[in-house]
Amino acid sequence: MTTLRVEFHCHTVFSKDSLTKPQDLVHAARKIGLDRLIVTDHNSTGGAFAAKTIDPELVIIGEEIMTTQGELLASFMTEEIPRHLTPMDTIHRLRDQGAFISVSHPFDAQRGWKIDELLEIIPHVDAIETFNSRCMRAEYNTMALAFAKEHNIPGTVGSDAHISYEVGRAILVTPPFTNSDELRGVIQQAQSITRLSSPVIHFTSRYATIMKKMFPRLKPKNTDN
Repeated sequence: MTTLRVEFHCHTVFSKDSLTKPQDLVHAARKIGLDRLIVTDHNSTGGAFAAKTIDPELVIIGEEIMTTQGELLASFMTEEIPRHLTPMDTIHRLRDQGAFISVSHPFDAQRGWKIDELLEIIPHVDAIETFNSRCMRAEYNTMALAFAKEHNIPGTVGSDAHISYEVGRAILVTPPFTNSDELRGVIQQAQSITRLSSPVIHFTSRYATIMKKMFPRLKPKNTDN
């Protein structure tokens, strides 16, 4: 049976804490044999659209959106969603464009969700991220997986790559899909292949943030990241 090797969570220079060019991200994904790359910059679809012009078959348009409570991870998007809307406002806007919706690193102590807020949105999303390679502690992923099983909701996994070296550290191997509805239909059959990244990797994001503050020319045009 044909399967797809899918990276659900990665970033480019269009994220405030990454210096990775879209072409370098695409090259890294090709090099390790990924079949689909969902580019999910912070509050921006710019990097995803740029990457898709390089490899339309490989790249799926996504975004990691900061709501007033936590971050949502979307794919199969047609237009960018602004940051700092309520979770439900964000979800409604994503549904209007037919996006597939997951919840980023829900139990990460530094960047996760409060449990009551998570329970409120669970009926309205398609999945939660049950493994994120950048979680500082393995137990955050263990808690997310247990929550997904308890509430019978599918899981996505992702490297959360901010540098090209990280791409593919956490992937789902899925049956074929070509749109968000088909992804919803096959996600329960997916198998994950995952590795945690070293906590040291977070220094690369801090470096990128500092460099962009010092040298604004490093920021892509038409973005405030």
